[in-house]
Amino acid sequence: MDSVNFSQRTFFEPATSDLAQAIGRRMARNQLLYDLTTSNPGSCGLTPNTEKTLSPLQTPAAMYYNPNPRGILSAREAVAALYNNAVSPERIFLAASTSEAYSMLFRLLCDPRDQVLIPQPGYPLFDMLAALDNVTLQHYPLFYDHGWHIDLASLVAAITLRTRAILLVHPNNPTGHYTTQQERAALSRIAITHNLALIVDEVFLEYPIESEAGNSFTQPGEDQPLIFTLSGLSKICALPQMKLAWTTITGPAEAVAEATHRLDLIADTFLSVATPQQLALPTWLADRREVQSSIIARVKANLAELDRQIANTAISRLPVQAGWAAVLRVPATLDDTDLALQLVREAGVAVHPGSFYGFPPKGWLVISLLIDPQHFAAGINLLGSGIQQVNPT
Repeated sequence: MDSVNFSQRTFFEPATSDLAQAIGRRMARNQLLYDLTTSNPGSCGLTPNTEKTLSPLQTPAAMYYNPNPRGILSAREAVAALYNNAVSPERIFLAASTSEAYSMLFRLLCDPRDQVLIPQPGYPLFDMLAALDNVTLQHYPLFYDHGWHIDLASLVAAITLRTRAILLVHPNNPTGHYTTQQERAALSRIAITHNLALIVDEVFLEYPIESEAGNSFTQPGEDQPLIFTLSGLSKICALPQMKLAWTTITGPAEAVAEATHRLDLIADTFLSVATPQQLALPTWLADRREVQSSIIARVKANLAELDRQIANTAISRLPVQAGWAAVLRVPATLDDTDLALQLVREAGVAVHPGSFYGFPPKGWLVISLLIDPQHFAAGINLLGSGIQQVNPT
């Protein structure tokens, strides 16, 4: 039998990375490993109250199926309340995840090989999502100068006749910075001038750390383009296992009407969100502050411990306005992937190379701030020792 032909969009390198193999070998040998990359709240002991979380799933109404492509109205009303009713429930679409929401928007806005602009540094999942929908990504740079900024000139230069949207993450992951009001105004002008949509990921919006909380892009403003704002339970309620996210649509009335009409067709084709989660959503959102407070306290405590340990060392960190990650600057003497490998093999600590997120290949590491404090402190100590061995003074 001849080989079956598979889609080019699913052709990804199957090989496990050297770093993942090194971590796997160490764990297979039962050697101690301090993993500073874990970003699952549940794995870090940060979960909402079990009884409060599971109780609303047991309503008898969960046994009835009355599909709506946008989602059950009570769930969409709860999302609208989250944004102080700045957006109507009729302009809200539920999805099983923000990844699915991205895929829906790519299908809504792009034909094959159309282009979406995304920030760099940024989260690498976008590459996979775009490839699966035959969408081309073009990076626009973020630069650090007493804070993170969008290189607006480079962004404009990257726009082509096939560009359909500008994607931004507010606050960004892993840099943890909010988009400024000046940047928001500039992005709106650029989008309007070039007939582009804005796709805004706000999953970390409610986790301010060293800054006041940023304003949502759902808030009304003058001269707005078509804006799709995404969030979901994974971060906002620390419930990734419940698989529920949403997209809000704001902007010019005519564009919003056309977008909702077309998204109705896409969403109705899949109807992917389970009824019990939708019915439970109002309760989960109402109770979210408790687990958020625990996460913010954990992140701040780990940041304080990080600062204590790296004082007067070759390691420094960038400010963390929001989110769960810290970006570290280290001596740029080794390729960051080689450095991360050496840290696993010789120091017993796992970190992410900065290049994983689009940083230059030397001088940057990224760590999670969700880790259990004792585990985190021990891991940072080993990280410092490992960096010192690579760069003896």
